[in-house]
Amino acid sequence: METPNYIKSLLIPNGKKPTGRRVWGIDLETIWLPFFTATNTQGDTAIPADSLGAPLRLAYDADGSVKFSKTGRPVTKVVKDIADNVRLVRDNFTAGLLAYANQVITDNPDGYNSQVEMAREAGEPILTKDRENLNNALAKAMEQAVAEAEAKSKPKAKGKGKAEPEPAEPEPEPVTA
Repeated sequence: METPNYIKSLLIPNGKKPTGRRVWGIDLETIWLPFFTATNTQGDTAIPADSLGAPLRLAYDADGSVKFSKTGRPVTKVVKDIADNVRLVRDNFTAGLLAYANQVITDNPDGYNSQVEMAREAGEPILTKDRENLNNALAKAMEQAVAEAEAKSKPKAKGKGKAEPEPAEPEPEPVTA
């Protein structure tokens, strides 16, 4: 089976880094809006013009007031028509990726299984090292937590870093007969 061009094109870097509002990790202004305008032009979608013209809308609370984030900024959301179509594209995209992977597994199971085993073997030393580092970090954190707990449970010393000596018990008076 030859890899389809649309799959090959997904794996080629294009160097463009969009910087605006992202929907599903893809820039709204430079990617989604031109794409959906083109699909409307071709008759493949019927997204309302106001949704394409004002794709970001203020979010509102249940009482109808403008919604604000914890930082005090107004919350915006992507208009439902665009969000729904992005979801449809995403679902179709992931279905296409899974269909392609399934086709490769079906057509070339030995090659696929070989890739899986090679990846597992290559990843094992990394996973082992990460496990060791995590265990060491957890042990160190536990030691620190125990030391902090012990320090909190000891009576605090008064004065300049030195504990005051315990007052001595008075000596008994000698008995005279």
